[in-house]
This record gives sequence, C-alpha cells and structure tokens, in this order.
Amino acid sequence: MSETIEGVLIRPMTKPDLARVKAIANSLPDAPHWPKSAYKTAIDPDSAPRRIALVATGTEAGDVEGFAVASLLPPQSELETIAVEAARQRRSLGRRLFDELVLQLKAAGVEEVHLEVRVSNQPALGFYRSLGFVPTGLRRGYYADPVEDAALMRLRLQ
Repeated sequence: MSETIEGVLIRPMTKPDLARVKAIANSLPDAPHWPKSAYKTAIDPDSAPRRIALVATGTEAGDVEGFAVASLLPPQSELETIAVEAARQRRSLGRRLFDELVLQLKAAGVEEVHLEVRVSNQPALGFYRSLGFVPTGLRRGYYADPVEDAALMRLRLQ
C-alpha cells in the first residue's frame, strides 16, 4: 500500500527503517522515545493488538522523513505516535501520513481514533485539531520527565 504524493512515498514501515525511525523520534523532544523493540512489535503482523505502522520517504533519496503508528482495536484505534523530522515539519508530511493511515484504519473497520498528547505541546494540539480531533478529557500526571497532564482527543471517521 504505497502512495506517492508530491515527491513523498507513504509505505508500510519495515525492519530496515527502524534505526532511522528511532533516530527521528529521539531527535524530537515531544515524541515518544520508544525502545527499538517497540517499533519491532509495531511491524510484527502477529503482535496483539495489531498495528498499522507507516513511513514517509522522499522518493529521490528514499530516506525516512516521518512515521506513524496506530493500534487496531476495531471499531476503535489509538494513534500511538506520529512524527516528522524537524527539517520536514510544517510541509504537510504529517497530514499525508495521517491521511494514508485513515484509509487503512477504515479498511480495517475502525470508526474512531483516540490519542493523548502533552497539554504543553501546542503545535501537536493544533495539528490534531486541524485533522478534526476534538478534546474528550484530561489524564492528570500521565507523562513523566517532566510530569505533565495528557489531553485526550478523539476523531470519528466517516
């Protein structure tokens, strides 16, 4: 399931992508800093819950520039992470990743996507609102290092 959009290829995440995916996440202070094993689980078709893990690559060099992971618990899904390398942010790459993710979520029977995000992460909150997510609550003290509340959000897929 690949899609080329304006010089960007959206495709399933594979094992050779994991080092670059982890490097992107670790370079972004607000992205989850998962161990490599978590990304291996995300691409394992036998993991439970099953996940959709996508990467966005520049078609010229083929380097991973962003990624997204969502867990599947139809009719719901959790957007676990979506990240774009700093130099490629604010160029619609995150939106392109999310649009492809939504197509695959719908095909898997998902009707609703949930997420949590640090309340201080205003760029992410704005991005999620622009995608149509609405606030549903607050989880106090959810994040550590530093301790911070999580804003809960939901998007109904149509």
